[in-house]
Amino acid sequence: MLFSRLFGDEDDEETDEADEANDDGENGLRVGLFVDGPNILREEFDVDLDDVRTIAESYGALATTRLYLDENASPGLIQAGEARGFEVVTTSGDVDVKLAVDLTEAAVAGRIDVVVVASRDTDFKPALEIAAREGVRTVALAPGEHGRSDALQNAAQDALSLDADVK
Repeated sequence: MLFSRLFGDEDDEETDEADEANDDGENGLRVGLFVDGPNILREEFDVDLDDVRTIAESYGALATTRLYLDENASPGLIQAGEARGFEVVTTSGDVDVKLAVDLTEAAVAGRIDVVVVASRDTDFKPALEIAAREGVRTVALAPGEHGRSDALQNAAQDALSLDADVK
């Protein structure tokens, strides 16, 4: 597309735009799903990654589907995430920092129209605020009523809980 803009090749530009439209799903929206594994994949929450994915898909076509885990994640958890279609990102540093940077970068780069962050961590509030300023619809998905962060839920345009709609 950049080549087309620089050199005026209109046929290539039309093809690129058609390809982009085909990748956007039925409603034309590209969804970025970012899951804070250490924060929501806890026994007390009993979170099903398939349910998280289904909720995100209700907003449009999944363009990014990432599950963030720390370096201590079990091979079984990594395998379960991959089996459910997640790109598993493991980090030796703080999972929150990597997730927030990736979310912000996707929003600013215009690769997503909707961001769904599954977490109970207030640390993602600034990333959601930046995404919203960029025109990206923001969704905070909590693992349950008792696992939700009011600050994160209030920063998002839509706030949902896996066991009930919160907002």
